Amino acid sequence: MAIIETPTQIDVSKYIEIRLFEDRPHIRGRRIPVEIIVSQQRLNRWSIAETAYNFSLSESEVLAALLYYAENQSLMDAQIAQSIAEHESMKQLHGKQNQVVSGRDDAQGSSGTA
Repeated sequence: MAIIETPTQIDVSKYIEIRLFEDRPHIRGRRIPVEIIVSQQRLNRWSIAETAYNFSLSESEVLAALLYYAENQSLMDAQIAQSIAEHESMKQLHGKQNQVVSGRDDAQGSSGTA
């Protein structure tokens, strides 16, 4: 009887590449980051088929993204935390700019000048 060896790691390079977005993994040829696929799939509790449909991907691409995340979870979680921090920083920066602009508009409108 032949012994079948189970690979310890599956090569997902057919579906995942890491050359864009500051070396963040994404679907090859589609530029959809793995972190977005994983976060949306979990947040919305989508099945593999629903995730594939919502991102216009094949189920193989979705499975590759989920597998890549599972095999690189600590690295991916650090990248996700960095993305969240960058998003919050931009939100604060642009929120302050919007307040200044709207403050000028309010001052002009209340004084009756245009």
